[in-house]
Amino acid sequence: MKTIFGWDRWRPALALAVLVAGLSVFVAACGSDDKSDTSTAGGGGGGSTTTAKKAGDVTKCGTKPGTKATGSPIRVGAIVTKQPGTDFTDGASMAQAYFNCVNDNGGINGHPITYKVYTEQTNPSQIAGYAHKLIQTDKVVAVVGGFSLIECAVDHKYWESLGIYELDAGIAPECWGTSNSAAPNMGPRYSSDGALQGVVRAGAKKIAFDQSNVPGTGYIAAGPATVAKSLNVPITQFKDNVPIQDANSIALKLVQAAGTDGGVVLNFTPPEALKILQAAQQQGLQDRVKAWACSTPCNTDFVAKALGQQWDGKLLVNAELNVTDADGPQSRLYRAVFEKYGSKVTGGLGSFSQMGFVMAQQLVMALQSVKGDDYTLKNVNQAIKNIKGFKTDMLCRPWYYGEAPLHLPNNVDWTTTPKNGKMVIKDGCIPIAEADPAIAQVRKIEKSQPDLTKPGTPVPGS
Repeated sequence: MKTIFGWDRWRPALALAVLVAGLSVFVAACGSDDKSDTSTAGGGGGGSTTTAKKAGDVTKCGTKPGTKATGSPIRVGAIVTKQPGTDFTDGASMAQAYFNCVNDNGGINGHPITYKVYTEQTNPSQIAGYAHKLIQTDKVVAVVGGFSLIECAVDHKYWESLGIYELDAGIAPECWGTSNSAAPNMGPRYSSDGALQGVVRAGAKKIAFDQSNVPGTGYIAAGPATVAKSLNVPITQFKDNVPIQDANSIALKLVQAAGTDGGVVLNFTPPEALKILQAAQQQGLQDRVKAWACSTPCNTDFVAKALGQQWDGKLLVNAELNVTDADGPQSRLYRAVFEKYGSKVTGGLGSFSQMGFVMAQQLVMALQSVKGDDYTLKNVNQAIKNIKGFKTDMLCRPWYYGEAPLHLPNNVDWTTTPKNGKMVIKDGCIPIAEADPAIAQVRKIEKSQPDLTKPGTPVPGS
C-alpha cells in the first residue's frame, strides 16, 4: 500500500537514524535481563509501595476476581529493541504485568494470555526472522506491545499480507503511516509540533529548534517548520552531536537565536535535553526567552527533579500520555498493576510503561469482543481493527483503530511542566496543528467517521 510522504521508500538504516535522533524515546529501561523470551502466563511481584499512590484494585483486570485462568492459552507476541544504550523492554514488561493480572482474575473467558517477546538489536534480518517465528513457530494470534526502533519499517508489509493489525509504540514513520499499525503515542515529529505550539501559546514570536545531528532528522524537522510557517513564526533549526560535549555553547546559541521574545524547543532524550537546560540555568539564561519546551521524552519526574524549582512553570513539555500520578481510574489501575506485577519494569512509572499498559488493555478489550470463544488470528485481528471509542484517562481522548491508510489516533496532547520535582499538567488537551499534512489527513478521516472517537465499550477495569 502506498504510504504518505514517501515513507515506503525509507530504508531501515535511515529509519533508525530518525528514531534515535527523534527522541520520542526515553531510553529508560537499561538493565533488565538479556533473554529474548520473556514469555510467562502467571503472576509477578515486587515494586515500591511509594510508587503506587492512590493505587486501584487489581481485581478489576479481569471478570472473575481471584480466579486463575486455566483454559487453553491465547498466544500473543511482540518484538522489542534491547541493545547497549537502547532498551525499550519496559513497554512489553508492563504489558506482561497487565496480562498476568488478567490471568489471575479470570483471563479471557477462562483462557490465559501467554506473551512471547523477542528482543532485537536493530538488525532488519533478525527482526524479520522474529516476525516469521512469531507466526509460524509460536502461533501467535496478535502482535501487541512492540517497542522497536525499526520494526514497523521492516515488518509492516508482512503484517499486512497476513491481515495482522499491530498494536505498537515504535518511532519509525511506518508506525503511523501505514494501514496495519496503530500506536498510543504519536512519535517525535508530531510531539515536536506540539512543543512548538506550546511556546507560541506562551508568547514566543520566534523559534529556535534543536535536535540530534543524525542523518534523517529532516523528516522530524519538517513538522515544526511547517507548523511554524502556518503560525507566521520564524524558526531557526539546529542539529547538535550527541552525546553533548559543550552544553554551555549550545544553550547560548539557542537563546541568541530565539531572542528575548522567542522560544526554544528541544527534541532530545532526557539526559541530553537536561544538559542543555542545566547549562542555561548555570549561565542565567532560562529567563532570557519567553519559554523553553521539549517533546514528550522530557515528560518525566527525572527531569523535573534534576532541574529543581528554578524551572517550575518555565519548561513546557508536549505529553502524549497523562502524568503518572493522575487520579483517574485507569491511572490508578496502572499503578496498582505496576505495584503487584511490575517487578520487571526496570524504569519504573513512566511513559514507556504507560504505553505498554494501554496496549495490553486494548488487546484485552478486543479479545473480550470475540464471539464464540474462537480466538483465531483472523478473529482476533478483526476485533483489534474494530476498536473504537477506547476511552482512558491516560490519553486525552478516545483511541481507535479502524480502517485507514494511516493511523494517528493520538493527535491531541497535554502540556506538562515541572513543579516541586514532579511533572504536572499545565495546559489541557490541545490538538496538534493540522498544518502538518498527516495530521490534516487523519482529521479528515475522523470527521468522515465520527464514531471512531465517540466513547464506546467501557475500557477493562472501568
